[in-house]
Amino acid sequence: MIIVGVDGSVASRAAVEWAAGDAARRRAPLRIVHAMDRTPYQIGRYPGTYPGTVLPDELVREGQRVLREAEALARERHPDVEVTAQDVEGAPAVVLCEQAGDAAELVVGSRGLGGFAGALLGSISTYVAGHAGCPVVVVRGEPREARGEVVVGVDDSPECEPALAYAFEQAKLRGGRLRAVHAWRSPVHAFAPEAVYDMDEVRAAQHQVVRDRVEALRKAYPEVEVAEDAPAAHPVDALTAASDQADLLVVGSHGRGALGSILLGSVSRGVLHHARCPVAVVRAQ
Repeated sequence: MIIVGVDGSVASRAAVEWAAGDAARRRAPLRIVHAMDRTPYQIGRYPGTYPGTVLPDELVREGQRVLREAEALARERHPDVEVTAQDVEGAPAVVLCEQAGDAAELVVGSRGLGGFAGALLGSISTYVAGHAGCPVVVVRGEPREARGEVVVGVDDSPECEPALAYAFEQAKLRGGRLRAVHAWRSPVHAFAPEAVYDMDEVRAAQHQVVRDRVEALRKAYPEVEVAEDAPAAHPVDALTAASDQADLLVVGSHGRGALGSILLGSVSRGVLHHARCPVAVVRAQ
């Protein structure tokens, strides 16, 4: 099952379209979830709106409207997908993480109605991407034409393998190419700045990292065309640049390897903020 969180925002609408498309490709059911957060109503004007009391009519009606519109959009785009819609009471980030327990994938918009104007990534999408137990796809509201390519960040740690497997599956489902990117920078030794490195050997080692990670899955997905890149750049810069020509950018949740390529923490957050296409964050179990 694929789950998509909705709140009526532009990014939420884009998330519904993306999720419905992926549900159609996977032949999986789609569940649309709207979280009814009573927190804004727990003020003096609404003295009875505390846990155990009836939700305000305004909140219920708005939730039903958001769900109806999202369900109609999903059915319009992909009539063959089985779609259900559900209102759940609670804080949106918590509700979505709880819903993700039985999901193959959770899709959210990059910034909802409560975000700051001009912000690229909202607090809910940030929280969900870091805490949900299934792959999380963060979708921006801007429309994009299909590029036919999935990009995945690769490093030398085993934690990146779930992200790589997810990326191969996405490339297969889309009939597109997979680009495996291992960004690296010249090694610097703080205690021996005069140390000399053979950069040809360093570059060869970086390319070998990508080849080793990709090879096993290449055999499992022979229909997927694979391109391998090992640019000398910061991972955020390299992955953001690659995202310009991608339909999806996939990163691992905490791949920290000996060669210095980091795919969570600052890099994951940087990619979520700056990538120009939807981003999938895949947690290592």
